[in-house]
Amino acid sequence: MRLALLVLLLNSVTICFSQSKTYSFVFLHKKSSGEQIPKEQLDKIMEGHLANIERLAKEGKLIVAGPFDGGGGIFILNTTSTEEATRWLSTDPGVQANRWDIETLPYTPRIGSVCVAKEPYEMVSYHFFRFVETSTDRKDAERILNQHKEFVQGLSKSGNVITEGIFEPTGSIVILKEELNSDAFESDPAIQHGIISVDHKKLWIAKGSFCEP
Repeated sequence: MRLALLVLLLNSVTICFSQSKTYSFVFLHKKSSGEQIPKEQLDKIMEGHLANIERLAKEGKLIVAGPFDGGGGIFILNTTSTEEATRWLSTDPGVQANRWDIETLPYTPRIGSVCVAKEPYEMVSYHFFRFVETSTDRKDAERILNQHKEFVQGLSKSGNVITEGIFEPTGSIVILKEELNSDAFESDPAIQHGIISVDHKKLWIAKGSFCEP
């Protein structure tokens, strides 16, 4: 399923955009509970979901897609408008069937970028970390968040960072090639002070989706 999802998506010529470009980043969150759908019906929904991914990719609307281990996944859409992104997503049978909780955010890469992967596709798994601001009430919150940015930039010196970027109005992600120890982010000042929380998932993606060699 992972291979089919990504192979159907990434079927146009290679395009690489500058880091300053903003996109719509879509989280397809796995529902904690939901209606049980018969297998035959679910297979039909997923068939339509993959066909819609292929169509959006051919139209240049969908640049990157990949699933998380355990369910859910991401899309990166070639628009800065969340309203337009919502219209594009509304054509997806999986979205129509309410298979996921959808979250759409403006996204700007700061390390790496967003690219259509080259054929033949090499499927890889990366470590996906999402940082969510939980409190900015502290007077020194801005200083600590800047320290968090410096912490992530420090990780990039190791060559382990595939990409890093920010959401609007708040939050960010970093995607790593190699897994870090479970306590790797304990030295992050923003986590130490309870200003942000971090969520870790394994992401399956076509190599080159973030313009990495």
